[in-house]
Amino acid sequence: MQQDQHPDYHPVVFRDRAAGYAFLTRSTASSEQTIEWDDGQTYPVIDVEISSESHPFYTGKARTVDTEGRIARFERRYGEAESGEAT
Repeated sequence: MQQDQHPDYHPVVFRDRAAGYAFLTRSTASSEQTIEWDDGQTYPVIDVEISSESHPFYTGKARTVDTEGRIARFERRYGEAESGEAT
């Protein structure tokens, strides 16, 4: 790796406040806030709005789309094809 051409890659804690979840990883992101981690070291902390602990896809709380209702609404609105039309 050449010196002075790459950004500073260092340990950072990402914290999801909504889920009360934090994880330590390496990143080029920086922050003025710090947190003391379980190993006794102090790391910069970055607060995120959503993570795998609070995202509906990963938690299994994703809402399902009512496809049957959408099809029925389409047929009510536009009706079925008339018999004189070529399909």
